[in-house]
Amino acid sequence: MGFSHEATTHHFGLFKDSGEIVVTAKDPNDKASIEQIRTHLGHIAKMFSSEIPLTPLAIEAFKSQMLISGIGPFLFPSDKNPSGHHKNLKTAWRKTLKRAGVPYFRIYDLRSTYATRLSAGGVADEWVSQLLRQGDAKVFKKYSQMKLQMKREALEKMNRQSNEMPQDSGTVTIQ
Repeated sequence: MGFSHEATTHHFGLFKDSGEIVVTAKDPNDKASIEQIRTHLGHIAKMFSSEIPLTPLAIEAFKSQMLISGIGPFLFPSDKNPSGHHKNLKTAWRKTLKRAGVPYFRIYDLRSTYATRLSAGGVADEWVSQLLRQGDAKVFKKYSQMKLQMKREALEKMNRQSNEMPQDSGTVTIQ
């Protein structure tokens, strides 16, 4: 992310026609974290200065969450926190997965899975990089490696299946 989650606090706000993310250093004297936040958020602002396409499913998910969260500035409100929002994304993520009956995985792995599936599905590398809002093509190389591994696994599966076929499976030898 560019800065420590342990040394910072995230505030997510939702408004009628927009939203905001406010990140602050827990220690106001932590100059390193403050500089890392400024650098990272500057990068994010640049990346999100254009429209982000959402699928109908994503739009419905946001609408459903807005109905759940009710009137207020936060998309993910918390009645356990006096400020009215979740302070720890890891805790909220862990609880969400548990309620859904899904084994724990890092939220960042969603990004990796998304990129890998796009790439494996034949989406051009340049488009995957753009959909990830990734300006540096070097980072995409990681996902290309995953695509290569998926191809190897597919070939190995095909080889296993062909080796399991009986010898007299109706194949013809041409001389």
